[in-house]
Amino acid sequence: MRSKSLALIALGTGLAVAMTACGANTSGGSSTTSDTNTNSGSGGAKVGVILPETASSARWEGFDKPLLQKALEAEGLQADIQNAQGDVQKFSTLADGMINAGVKVLIIATPNSEIGATVAKKAEAQGIPVIDYDRLNLGGSSKYYVSFDNEKVGELQGQGLVEGLAALAPGKKPAEIIEIEGAPTDNNATLFYNGQQKVLKPKYTSGDLKLVQSQPIDNWDNQKGGTTFEQILTGNGQKVDGVVAANDGLAGAIITVLKKYGLNGKVPVTGQDATPEGLQAILRGDQFMTVFKPINDQANATAKLAAALAKGDTAAADKLATGVTKDTTGNRDVKSVLLPAQLITKDKVKTVVDAGFVKATEICVADLAAVCTELGIK
Repeated sequence: MRSKSLALIALGTGLAVAMTACGANTSGGSSTTSDTNTNSGSGGAKVGVILPETASSARWEGFDKPLLQKALEAEGLQADIQNAQGDVQKFSTLADGMINAGVKVLIIATPNSEIGATVAKKAEAQGIPVIDYDRLNLGGSSKYYVSFDNEKVGELQGQGLVEGLAALAPGKKPAEIIEIEGAPTDNNATLFYNGQQKVLKPKYTSGDLKLVQSQPIDNWDNQKGGTTFEQILTGNGQKVDGVVAANDGLAGAIITVLKKYGLNGKVPVTGQDATPEGLQAILRGDQFMTVFKPINDQANATAKLAAALAKGDTAAADKLATGVTKDTTGNRDVKSVLLPAQLITKDKVKTVVDAGFVKATEICVADLAAVCTELGIK
């Protein structure tokens, strides 16, 4: 599952300059509702975007939707952005509607690879190029993929856990670890896991760490993640020294359980997405780290790629997608834009705010005002 290239750090930096701060306009309710067409632009090519859900992460509606809207409009495109709300039938129906409406490009972030592959096949049969957004659809036919280097994201999570153990459980051997992973149907979850294991597996082998249990969570369901974690924790005599949580939503559910047993703040918990809730948990000391993925860069790269494809200019598209990701199910290489991510611990939360990804007012709530002042977050 390993990506063959870490490509386009330069592209990510260039795109970041092209737009102002990533999240500055993402949380004020500027986007329309998921079931309302967001067609815009003045005569530009129509582009369809289908996002996967809203239950597991705030990112899709809070960040991806408005940032994609802005980026696509900046390229002179008409954007119709919808959300399937985790329903594969709705995903298929939305795709059929966009295909029948004659979109020039279809951008899809799918609930699972099977529906993604089916939709891509339908679109491409009508001559519509498809971009896999954020999640690669294994066994599919999309020619392009835009995401972060997700195996590297997993490495950052593994690194963060090790740093957290050194801070909160120094010298403990073996430190007992529970892993709560993402959906097994999401290729990204597999890549995150693979990256984590690059860091953690040698430590399991050496005896520095002991794996209690590793459990994927269907549909990235936060409630199920919390319940599963509690079952594993109680089955291990309420003992745990560190927790790998694949994203901030799962981390939040896990922290709720840790609070129940008086363990919050004593056990490092990883995360991902740099959500306001995740950043608050880090400032409180309940979560040790998250991974910051500048979705602004991802939206811009996707829009530039879509603009080239809408014109039928595959040469220009190929100049943007210089990375390669292996589709292990389809045994093919997919042209990719793979962007870098950043490990965020308490002392780095200011970085996310300064980048405009979240506002200080979103995280510096009453009980965190003093912490924010101490860290210079404003």
